Amino acid sequence: MRSGRSGHAAPPGKTAWAGRIRPMSCRRKTRMALGGKARHIAAMDTLTPPPLSDESWHLIATRAPAPFLYGVTTMGIYCRPICPSPRPKRANVRLFASPAEAAAAGFRACRRCDPECTRAALAADIVRTACAQIEAAETIPSLDALATRSGYSRFHFLRLFRAHTGLTPRSYAEGVRGRRLQAALAAGERVADAVAGAGFGSESRVYENTARHLGMTPGRARRGGEGESIRTAFADCPFGRLLVGATDRGVCFLGFAEPDEALLGDLRHRFPRARIEHDEPGLAAMLATVLAFLAEPATALDLPLDLRGTAFQRRVWEALRRIPPGQTSTYGEVARAIGAPRAVRAVARSCATNPVSLAVPCHRVVGADGDLTGYRWGIPRKAALLSAESAAAQRVPPPDPRADRPHPPARSKAAPPRP
Repeated sequence: MRSGRSGHAAPPGKTAWAGRIRPMSCRRKTRMALGGKARHIAAMDTLTPPPLSDESWHLIATRAPAPFLYGVTTMGIYCRPICPSPRPKRANVRLFASPAEAAAAGFRACRRCDPECTRAALAADIVRTACAQIEAAETIPSLDALATRSGYSRFHFLRLFRAHTGLTPRSYAEGVRGRRLQAALAAGERVADAVAGAGFGSESRVYENTARHLGMTPGRARRGGEGESIRTAFADCPFGRLLVGATDRGVCFLGFAEPDEALLGDLRHRFPRARIEHDEPGLAAMLATVLAFLAEPATALDLPLDLRGTAFQRRVWEALRRIPPGQTSTYGEVARAIGAPRAVRAVARSCATNPVSLAVPCHRVVGADGDLTGYRWGIPRKAALLSAESAAAQRVPPPDPRADRPHPPARSKAAPPRP
């Protein structure tokens, strides 16, 4: 047998490459260990850390969020506990309180979990620049143009943008156009001029989907809702006065716990020129549904809704409606549910601008530490709603798994055989 390049025969019992690869591999490992990383290893050997507690190791082993960093002495890197890298041996783990402490001990930052947040800060800056470019442009910039300016591929840029804003660049641009159009119409501009100034190609683009852009026709929006008819009805509820406002499409306002004039003032602020009519008989069924929910909140409040907001707000409101009574979610969990894990503050703003409380249960969203945080109608009422829903959920018996099983067919008695 001849070796690949040298042409010499291999010794008996060995392959042609065995005698050459092994020494090169060993030399390479030795050079890597004693070369550039020698200063890290020397620093790590001097560490005398306290023993790792079972609780800390459990957080690392389960990749749970934790307020510390951990370093791996055999690799010379430090990571977040949520890092997706393979779990190290417990004996090789060292804990640190900050990136500076880990760097001083000779460890370098992991490139996967980015404990120094350098990549996250760079991505946030890129997204802010792209948002500014979209808002400054007269027309919607293409995805290729935005990605080229950012220096990333179009697919990587799209992932970054969605992770930080919860929207695609086009959806964000359409929201910007909608705000421009609404501001121009509120200022009294002609519909044609407002549509052109907002960046729409023609008026038909607005009229074909008025609910998405304005919630009403551009003419009515220009007149502050003039021509829009909103029926209202008051009732007494456990929290005081209750006001329900509805259009032909469904409930557009639901407020409580304030005097009648304050509730009507909130409604008029949202629709300054709409025609508001008192129609208690026509809304009696809706009032009864709301009052029944407040008396026994065991199931979700099911009402026809006329929700008017941006695309992101509507996504948040739909996510809130999927939270079952008796349960809560954090703002971060809602952000992850809509595919925007970093848009926690935007989720909180959408909850604060919710026009139909109870029907869109923003009271079921709490802080990361379980704190009730804020609520439009007061923290005590938020606590009372959550307590009532929790008690009602415990009173509801669990569904019987046998209820959905098909019943076996009845057996007919066979006729006795004839003699």
